[in-house]
Amino acid sequence: MRHRRLGRSGLRVSRTGLGTMTWGSSTSREDARDQLELFAAAGGNLVDTAHGYGNGAAEEILGELLDDVAARDDLVLCSKAGISRSSGERVVDTSRGTLMRQLDTSLRRLGTDHLDLWLVHTWSDDAPLEETLSALEWAVTSGRARYVGVSNYSGWQAARASSLLESARVPLVANQVEYSLLCRIPEDELVPAAGALGFGLLAWSPLGRGVLTGKYRHGIPAQSRAASADFAGFAQRYLDDESAQVVEAVATAAQGLGCSAAEVALAWVRDRPGVAAPVLGARTAAQLRTLVGAEDLELPREIVEALEDVSD
Repeated sequence: MRHRRLGRSGLRVSRTGLGTMTWGSSTSREDARDQLELFAAAGGNLVDTAHGYGNGAAEEILGELLDDVAARDDLVLCSKAGISRSSGERVVDTSRGTLMRQLDTSLRRLGTDHLDLWLVHTWSDDAPLEETLSALEWAVTSGRARYVGVSNYSGWQAARASSLLESARVPLVANQVEYSLLCRIPEDELVPAAGALGFGLLAWSPLGRGVLTGKYRHGIPAQSRAASADFAGFAQRYLDDESAQVVEAVATAAQGLGCSAAEVALAWVRDRPGVAAPVLGARTAAQLRTLVGAEDLELPREIVEALEDVSD
């Protein structure tokens, strides 16, 4: 697997990342092990997790697998803080104290003394941005994080964060956002901002929450996320007529290229301007194996243009 610099930083990441959002919920420890083994064997190094994934189970499982399945020093560990769950409810808290506490908890779960990349999981109006960013500065100066960034920030939010961090001589190197053929919002502001300010985009849900794989073309499969208790509403956003047209275009392109629809959708995001890596969240190793196969897929210009036309 080829690697890229994350924005203009010196950090090099595989151009596809492994996501762990379902680890500890719909992905078992055994499947998680198989996924990490496959990903590392393919040359991938970027592994993405978060304090709140699986109520902490995702980080714990990953920590158990480090060095046993893949050497810690061969991986770029990315985690996020600011979102947790209390009594089943989603809690957003980007205050300095909470971010610092969650980072230390993440390090303990992962069994490491530092993260290669640490992100604020989301924007919040409930804490001053200067306070939120002070936690990122603290993480770098204390050695707990080598690089820092944000997640789910809009263009102006990322630009303001980058400016404030620059004054503290701590560069913002990444913004992790939803980006796919079904969600092209980042192109309005974030892609130009990334190019101008030097941070890289990490694209979450590059397969349109699973819809671009084509598995929902004829209903909702029993084993899909849309049918699960934990992620029932996750794919619903894109189960409409407009999205269906994009899905059909992707399926047609895949048929012509002799590959899967998922590979086409992934390759499209991976090669967009500003994108350092899409982050894959496969439920099983078999699904991940198919997606890793997209590494060698280069979409012809005609297909790229056709997909952009139908998804615009």
